[in-house]
Amino acid sequence: MLQSSALPTAASPDGVATAASGEGDATRMERDPSERVNKVTSIPFILVHFLPLLAIFTGVTWKAVILGVVLFYARMFFITAGYHRYFSHRSYRMSRVPQFLMAFGATTAAQKGPLWWAGHHRDHHKYSDTQDDIHSPQKGFWWSHVGWILCDRYAPTEMDRIKDFAKFPELVFLNKFDWIGPWSLAVVCYFIAGWPGLLIGFFASTIALWHATFTVNSLAHVFGRRRYATEDTSRNSVFIALLTMGEGWHNNHHYYQASARQGFFWWELDPSYYILKALSVVRITRDLKVPSEAVKATNRIKDGSFDIGMFRAHWVKASRAVHAAQSQLGQRVHDRRAGTSEALTAKREALEEFVLHSMQSAEELAQLTRRRERELTRAET
Repeated sequence: MLQSSALPTAASPDGVATAASGEGDATRMERDPSERVNKVTSIPFILVHFLPLLAIFTGVTWKAVILGVVLFYARMFFITAGYHRYFSHRSYRMSRVPQFLMAFGATTAAQKGPLWWAGHHRDHHKYSDTQDDIHSPQKGFWWSHVGWILCDRYAPTEMDRIKDFAKFPELVFLNKFDWIGPWSLAVVCYFIAGWPGLLIGFFASTIALWHATFTVNSLAHVFGRRRYATEDTSRNSVFIALLTMGEGWHNNHHYYQASARQGFFWWELDPSYYILKALSVVRITRDLKVPSEAVKATNRIKDGSFDIGMFRAHWVKASRAVHAAQSQLGQRVHDRRAGTSEALTAKREALEEFVLHSMQSAEELAQLTRRRERELTRAET
């Protein structure tokens, strides 16, 4: 909730006030001082991006290209269906052996271990688009895309976030030795297609997979359409959905996170769900959660549901811009308009009171919306 001193500081949507720096984009959410990229430990990550260029000397073969495409989509499935929909959201069930294989397959994508990935993702949903969101695009595009991964603060695995899976020693092992999967796959690629297989089949496809996955964090809260009123700025994007095997229906996902199907309607392509559904036929996966017709028809913006997420985002952005403008004008405004300071103060206080009441009303609407969602969820179980 915004305080009565909302305008003098740039307040975050969750009520945490942060001072505007006055540098760069004045409307950007300020990062905590501990949220800084470690430039030294980031060097290997950066250098990997240049390895595929060595194919100039080794040549590129069709076998290596086909291998790269296959590995891109195979590992994308392990990330989307495994790390995301299973370990992060438990949207379906598996027995212990398929669970381990899903986790191991996802580690070959070189996106760290299953417990690290899922634990941080749960935090993202808990604090989405607030000051505590680890990769909100409101903190900057590059930060949300890759910067947060290169930050020491988020390097450890917070086991208390993922206790339900941390009880399995094999998953703890994969999380601790997350390098086994990708390097094993790299060796296999070399034996399949030689040096082109390593450089293009493995490294090039891994790099493409990284940045395709990262677009969900950096772009899916910025570009696209909103069907449902949520407390964040998530969007649905057909481009991101095609790139990530269905993860682009991000507004759907934030609205009903428990669903194994993120493309709620037949025209919303969701290949990851189709594969999970096929696996359920042979009982590898089971109890896939999907939204009911009632859930899909509820809380739509076009039907008049109050969009608290965008309301907060726009107000906080405006608040930061006003504070930045005040900081820039500084003493000049005070010197030139000293005679009107009392009138300006009164108008500012009136505006802040109006905004405070508006935010209170918005919070009440959001609470009613959450209550209705919980009732629908209980009715389905």
